[in-house]
Amino acid sequence: MLSTLIIWMLAWMALGVCFVAHAQPQAPSAPEQYIAEWSDEAVYQMAVYGIPASITLAQGILESGSGQSELAAKSNNHFGIKCHSDWEGERVYHDDDRRGECFRSYDNASESFHDHSEFLKRSRYETLFELKPTDYVRWAKGLKKCGYATNPKYAYLLIELIERYDLDQYDEQGLALQADREAFAAAEAAEAIARNEVLETVQNKELNPAKSASTIGRRSVQTSENYIRYILAEPGDSYDALAVELDLMGWQLYRYNDIDRKNGKYTPGVGEVIYLQPKRNRGRTLWLEMRPEETIWEASQRSGVSVKSLVRKNRLTPESPRPANGKLSLQWRLTEEGKLPNWVRTIRGPNS
Repeated sequence: MLSTLIIWMLAWMALGVCFVAHAQPQAPSAPEQYIAEWSDEAVYQMAVYGIPASITLAQGILESGSGQSELAAKSNNHFGIKCHSDWEGERVYHDDDRRGECFRSYDNASESFHDHSEFLKRSRYETLFELKPTDYVRWAKGLKKCGYATNPKYAYLLIELIERYDLDQYDEQGLALQADREAFAAAEAAEAIARNEVLETVQNKELNPAKSASTIGRRSVQTSENYIRYILAEPGDSYDALAVELDLMGWQLYRYNDIDRKNGKYTPGVGEVIYLQPKRNRGRTLWLEMRPEETIWEASQRSGVSVKSLVRKNRLTPESPRPANGKLSLQWRLTEEGKLPNWVRTIRGPNS
């Protein structure tokens, strides 16, 4: 009986050790570490150049041994790009197809990613850009067909890496970032047009016999820095009375100023900004420093950016109604770490 009990105890102890062993998290593999470190860069390159982020990451893993090859570690060359006749940068020499071949050397690995994108924009690879940016299978086979690598299994090695590590998810991020970049360019163009229109109105107002746009009745109408017309509240003003006076629909002032009409009639404070047009989805500057005790609504009125946009861009929640650092992003949705998107920081500078 005693021996049977001891056997059961030993069995349970062994099972417990097994559970503990399985409970311990495994360290990420070298390819997984590489993906975590360089996926943002691959997404950015896709947004700028149209090369699938999945292809860039798979090539980086394959060509650099997940960043651990001698060429990657010492020369920041993650794609094994050789010097060629037009290369004017630093050089290193390694044995490859032949002994002592010349390879490009970079100050940092990000330059290697950029150079890889520029390299694929050559006429030799132009047919690749006729493919859908999410069709990594044809991209992989197209690279081999265009002579990017001599390994006959090169395309299948890329495809296997992409599917093993779900790298195609970064293609969707690249497309989203590309859309953001295009929206940014369109917004910049619209702002330039708006600035010119405002300037033209100011310069030509004396030549325009029509009623001045700077007044409505006895009200002085001003234009904010974000190009939204507004008035300042006077004693005794209410939204409902102003809507009648300014010939607006009853709901317009409430909606334009992010006021919930369900809470009853709203009476603004003297000197309070009252927008006569919808607020924008983005501001003219990157950041707005919030004042002490300032609410998001008050910051919205001050910046001319809607409350909904501020909440989304800054990932605010009822539990976290203000950004921890007191700074509101007015143009871009912040990352989960509270930073501007990587490509914005690249363009604007690291202190953006």
